Amino acid sequence: MIFVTGDCHGDYKRFSSRTFPWQREMDRSDVVIVAGDFGYWDRSPEQEYWMRWLAAKDFTITFVDGNHENYDMLAELPVEYWNGGKVQFIQENVIHLMRGQMYLIQGKRFFTFGGARSHDIRDGILEADDPKLREKVRALEQEGALYRINHLSWWKEEMPREEEYDEGRQCMEENGWSCDYVISHCAPSSIQALLSLGEYKPDELTKYLEEIRSRCQYKRWFFGHYHKDEPVDEKHELLYHQILRIV
Repeated sequence: MIFVTGDCHGDYKRFSSRTFPWQREMDRSDVVIVAGDFGYWDRSPEQEYWMRWLAAKDFTITFVDGNHENYDMLAELPVEYWNGGKVQFIQENVIHLMRGQMYLIQGKRFFTFGGARSHDIRDGILEADDPKLREKVRALEQEGALYRINHLSWWKEEMPREEEYDEGRQCMEENGWSCDYVISHCAPSSIQALLSLGEYKPDELTKYLEEIRSRCQYKRWFFGHYHKDEPVDEKHELLYHQILRIV
């Protein structure tokens, strides 16, 4: 069995046996894919508890990265291979699916490309070593401002490097621009426009995903990021809390 779901933001209670009863019939060959913002962001006791909790599950949890992951922590993990593509293991059964990769899972091909531009930074990025940080945070909080702190709640790596775009294109070339499923965090520009009625503007990543959408033959595309559970059309579906079985 293969399932997909949306942003967790560090809250993994949706994978409890009460909420997700399918797991009683699953083993480590069965996979759940999280479409970004998994919530791998610190080494707090709470995070460590939840990683151990997930590690005790009988199924495998995989995720593409979103715009709310700790990229400093991810960079510390070795890059390995799993089911044909590059990955990083958080736990034996908790796996980061990297950008521009193709995985063969239960006979289905999945192309993955994480990342997204944050929408909650319009009032700026603060530096953690700024001697006036507390003063600035206090002022921004009083204003209800949308801001982040570099290397604490925001990382520039949320947006891909050019090499990652190129690796994704090369992967597509090697696979004849064809797969069964695409998993990303944000959506291609045209799908994002349909979903938001023009509220969200295109950027380098959504334009790249639009290139993938226009050139690749695929059955369905799942993404997160926009905090809704909503099918956009017959091929594209936005996921948030829903856990959807696809195989």
